[in-house]
Amino acid sequence: MTSLMINHPINSMASSVIRTLSQSQHMQLPMLRPTRMHALAIKSDLEIMRQQMVVVDDDESYAMKGGEGPHSYAKNSIIQKGLIDGSKRLIHEAISQSFDPKEHVHGNDEPSKPICIADLGCSTGPNTFFAMQTITEAIQQQFQSHGLASQIPDIQVLFNDQVSNDFNTLFKNLPQQRIYYATAVPGSFCGRLFPKQALHLVHSSAALCWLSKLPSEITDPDSSACNKGRIHYTDAPKEVAEAYATQYSKDMGNFLHARAQELVENGLMLLQFPVSNVLLDSDVDPAKVFELIGTCLVDMAKVGVISEEKVDSFNVPLIYPSVKAVKEILRGCDECFSIEWMEILEFKNMVSLPTVQIFISWFRAALQGMIEKHFGAEIVDELFERFAEKVKEFPDIMDTDKLKLDVLFVLLRRKNKPRP
Repeated sequence: MTSLMINHPINSMASSVIRTLSQSQHMQLPMLRPTRMHALAIKSDLEIMRQQMVVVDDDESYAMKGGEGPHSYAKNSIIQKGLIDGSKRLIHEAISQSFDPKEHVHGNDEPSKPICIADLGCSTGPNTFFAMQTITEAIQQQFQSHGLASQIPDIQVLFNDQVSNDFNTLFKNLPQQRIYYATAVPGSFCGRLFPKQALHLVHSSAALCWLSKLPSEITDPDSSACNKGRIHYTDAPKEVAEAYATQYSKDMGNFLHARAQELVENGLMLLQFPVSNVLLDSDVDPAKVFELIGTCLVDMAKVGVISEEKVDSFNVPLIYPSVKAVKEILRGCDECFSIEWMEILEFKNMVSLPTVQIFISWFRAALQGMIEKHFGAEIVDELFERFAEKVKEFPDIMDTDKLKLDVLFVLLRRKNKPRP
């Protein structure tokens, strides 16, 4: 390998200094020993940095099923696509009203900095691509409508999901005609992912209903919130639902705190997630599905396929929060964010009635990873075969018109920090 030294004044100066030092036999460089004061200062700075980063190292959530097979998320995410399609008009309107292109254009010859967009909980595609296309097209239209079409900066999209997410499938299927640069950022969005004031826009769809971890009390036999014999808060004692809600509030608080540090002033956050107006009413909550899956696991334990202890220690970390709960959490962060837009969309208008096989595949794509981790891969096929039989007994559970589930669309703006 050939080493090249560019003929640059700085390099010439460095070479001169090195020659001078080597020619001086008696010159000695002082040894710098860190004092206790220095060590304490470094330790203090590192501690401050750690606190600011809010790194989440105990996240227990799982990525969706990877690959492009028949049970993969990529082939079975029509529900999530429905959320994005249903919000497309609102995304365009929100960006039209709230995104100012003049903030991204410099009057001098200095090149504009890239517009940085993060999609949190992107999974493996293709839904994240539809969302990013909608957002980047809306941004382009804003520049064009302000007569700035020739000054659109580069756009950087940062795709985020769990470390175990199948980013290979994601990047393999990146649209060829995209107008942005793509980067992967693995990690939990309940903590810091990006440098301070690095983002101009954050998007997340159908991801904020997953808990970072299960409340410990729901598997504690001595707790009133113990969820023995069930795998979800559906049809469980109110203490179980309250434990889920408490963990959700904690996760959302961490999420908002992290984004407050990462967004620039006036930066935007577009959020879409399923909500239920009555958290404790199992007839309203679409998580009724998990009752059926839970009974399948109990039946498998009865015939010795899995142990009862395994069933009792398994719970699905998914919540459909109430609209009231979400509003309270967002209002608790009003020092950092202003609520620019909040609209409730009807879920039933987003997804058509599926077949049994498609319905089963939706849930398998979402749950297979955590089921394999807890019970082992060998039980997955039998479990979902049993689930299919249960669904045939209760076909109404597939009727999206009967699910009283809504989608909450929220636009937040990062407030300007008070000047000293």
